[in-house]
Amino acid sequence: MASNTTSRVITVANQKGGVGKTTTTINLATALAAVDRTVLIIDLDPQGNASTGLGIDKNRRRVSSYDLLTDQALLKEAVMPTAVPRLYVVPSTLDLLGAEMEIAAEPERAFKIRKAIEEYVPSPMRFDYILIDCPPSLNLLTINAMAAAHSLLVPLQCEFFALEGLSQLLQTFEEVRSTINPDLELHGIVLTMFDSRNNLASQVVEDVRAFMGDKVYETIIPRNVRISEAPSYGKPAILYDLKCAGSQAYLRLASEVIKRERKLAAA
Repeated sequence: MASNTTSRVITVANQKGGVGKTTTTINLATALAAVDRTVLIIDLDPQGNASTGLGIDKNRRRVSSYDLLTDQALLKEAVMPTAVPRLYVVPSTLDLLGAEMEIAAEPERAFKIRKAIEEYVPSPMRFDYILIDCPPSLNLLTINAMAAAHSLLVPLQCEFFALEGLSQLLQTFEEVRSTINPDLELHGIVLTMFDSRNNLASQVVEDVRAFMGDKVYETIIPRNVRISEAPSYGKPAILYDLKCAGSQAYLRLASEVIKRERKLAAA
C-alpha cells in the first residue's frame, strides 16, 4: 500500500480492452474534482488515452509516467494541470512500451510508482485522490499500479464474457495481495456500457451482483453517445455534456466512491 497518507490511491484496471476503463478514470476523477477534491490521474497506459481525453497534447508531455518508472523524474516534475479545476495528470507517452523491458532486471521493479508516490512531498499541492489508469493487460505496469494502491476499482462491461475476464483479474489481485501489497482492497466493480434494451446486459448485471455481492457499485454506467464523443474534444464527458445520462451516472459513482472511502477509513 502506498504509505503517503495524504492521498488515497485507487488503481483502475481490467485486462480486457474496450470496457470503459479510461473513460471511467477520467470521468470519476472529474466528478471527484467537482465536489472539491483535488485529484491526480497517473496515466500508465502507453496508448495515453487518459492524457488525450484530458486535452494534453502529445507535444506537451515532456515529463511522463515513463520517467517515473525509469527513475528519471520525481512525481512533482511530471504533474500537469488540466482544463478541469483541481484535476491534474501525469501523462503517458509511447516510451512506456519499452519501460517494462528496461526495468525488468531491477529488484524493485514492481514498486516504481509506489516509490514515486511515497517520495512526493504534498506541498504546495495535496492530492485527496490519486487514480492510476492501467493498460488493458496484466503486465508489469499494472502490477506497479496495484503495488502502489490502497484499492482496486474494476470497470466491467455488461457483456457475455464479463465474469470470465473478472475471474482472471481477481486472481491477479489476490496474487498481488499475497506477495507485494497485503493491504490492497477491492474498492468495487462498476458495470459499464449498459444497454437497457439488451436482455443479455440485464442478465450480466444479475450474474455479477450474485457473484460479487456488495462489491458491485449500485451505479451502472449506461452506453451513451455523448461519453463516446467527449474524448475527441479533449474533454471529460462531464465537461462536454453535464446533463447526459453518462455524466450523471459518473457523478453518482463519485458519491458512492466517497462513501466507500469513508467506510474504509473507519475500518
